[in-house]
Amino acid sequence: MKVITRVGLILTCSLILVILGSFARPGVEFMIYQFPRELTPSIDGDFSEWEIVPDSFYIGSDQLVNTVYAEGVPQDPADYDLKVKVGWVNGLNRLYFYLEAYDDYWDFEDQALAQDIFELVVDADLSGGNFINFSNLHRERLSADELHFKGHGGHAQNYHIFTPVKDKDWAMIWGNAYWIKDYPHMQVAYDHQLQPGDSGTLKMEFYITPFDYASPEGFENSIVSSLKENELIGLSWLTIEYDGTGKKETYRNLAHDIRMIRDASYLCAFRLMPLEEKYRNDIDANWAFTEVDRDDRIIQFMDRSAGEVNSWHWDFGDGNSSTIQHPQHKYEREGNWTVILTVQGPGGKSVRSKVWDVVTK
Repeated sequence: MKVITRVGLILTCSLILVILGSFARPGVEFMIYQFPRELTPSIDGDFSEWEIVPDSFYIGSDQLVNTVYAEGVPQDPADYDLKVKVGWVNGLNRLYFYLEAYDDYWDFEDQALAQDIFELVVDADLSGGNFINFSNLHRERLSADELHFKGHGGHAQNYHIFTPVKDKDWAMIWGNAYWIKDYPHMQVAYDHQLQPGDSGTLKMEFYITPFDYASPEGFENSIVSSLKENELIGLSWLTIEYDGTGKKETYRNLAHDIRMIRDASYLCAFRLMPLEEKYRNDIDANWAFTEVDRDDRIIQFMDRSAGEVNSWHWDFGDGNSSTIQHPQHKYEREGNWTVILTVQGPGGKSVRSKVWDVVTK
């Protein structure tokens, strides 16, 4: 038994190293806080919801490295200082961000790109690889314009978020799916009294919707990323400063590799954390289903209960039942069914009924 345990431990550790080795900064893993659904952040400039997020989730300027201008020079907090928290809500395929930034010179009067920017890149399904047209491996065969409409920004997304915004959309999407910055796919709120050239602190919150594929043809032809508890996603950001010079001062980025802006293989590992224990029920029944065969009315049921469960009872609504965790059931006739799952464990009993979700024809 000890030999098996050691082998299992070695295999598990090897798998973790392989996974983390595929990210920038191997061995470093950042955390994405899970909000309880009833405490989902409202993007309204009132940041009180973020107070429940422990300070251990802050990612500060000390994690950023200059990789273009003044390479390797550490961040001077008197010049620019940044703290970021990232959150998510189970069941909502959105990533939430809270930024608190100090700058000795906020530069945001330019109506194009020459202003202070928080550049954010996400690859939620870990598809990796180049996703910006000028990095495409076919750029010698196809023009930049052709590549632009062949997946430019499709499987990973780059957002140039203006900090703060003035007289323009709050972000520029580096890709052909510009619509992903529109509500309801994204939303932003600021809190500041800054004027261009001021020093001071900017607070802002926003959410984005990550996509496995963001189509230039619009949302209807796109695939939203499915965010799942304890899974890893690729994520990184950098700050671009101007400080009134008309030139970029710094590219300080979390991945410690500037290739993160156009190649998702160079993003950092972020884990979608489970709920804190104080927000979890000891046991909470839940389930999902999928049609296996519509003509034969065969339904596959999947237990999605939370907590420690050691017994299941399914009532399929047609007089039949099962005690299997993930049963498959054949309905003999058409109908709208009320299906009830009852689970039990050390934490007690929980019931989840879904009325007419399951319909057979």
